[in-house]
Amino acid sequence: MSTSRAGRVMRPALVHDTPNLRNTKQIHESFGPLAPSRMYSRGGDGPTVRFVATTQDDALEAADDAVDALLESGWEPRNVALLTTGHRHPVQVERTDFHDQEGYWRTYWDDDVFYGHVLGCKGLERRAVVLCLNEDGSRDRARERLYVGMSRATDELVVVGDPETVRRVAGDDVARRLGV
Repeated sequence: MSTSRAGRVMRPALVHDTPNLRNTKQIHESFGPLAPSRMYSRGGDGPTVRFVATTQDDALEAADDAVDALLESGWEPRNVALLTTGHRHPVQVERTDFHDQEGYWRTYWDDDVFYGHVLGCKGLERRAVVLCLNEDGSRDRARERLYVGMSRATDELVVVGDPETVRRVAGDDVARRLGV
């Protein structure tokens, strides 16, 4: 420790490196530059993060196709989520209208694919996530939406959206990591 000119004890600033145990190394490496603090990956190996290029207008349909592909490859529906960054998915709207908000959240624990918006899913996770970038990235918190959505997957992540939106919101580094 050292002292300031005024005689006060100065303590060194601590920098915390946060371990990421939740996500596979591949998922962590894809969103790492978006994290609000420096993190290092402690997760296991997993499949490569996939990026499905599409237009904003076709993003929901392409995301639905990605969910179907996960299910066809053997994923159990209860382990899959489709998260949107823009407008809610029609299935989420339907479930909310049918069950009310409280009933909708009970569907998170059902044995079916979960449909949600990224900002409502902070702190939640699924083994496989399809992240649907169904906005142009110009709204407030667009970078946060992308980070939260990408970090919800523990084992497999598929990002669906417009490559230019990824570049604009997340930068060239994240775009490169996604293979854009």
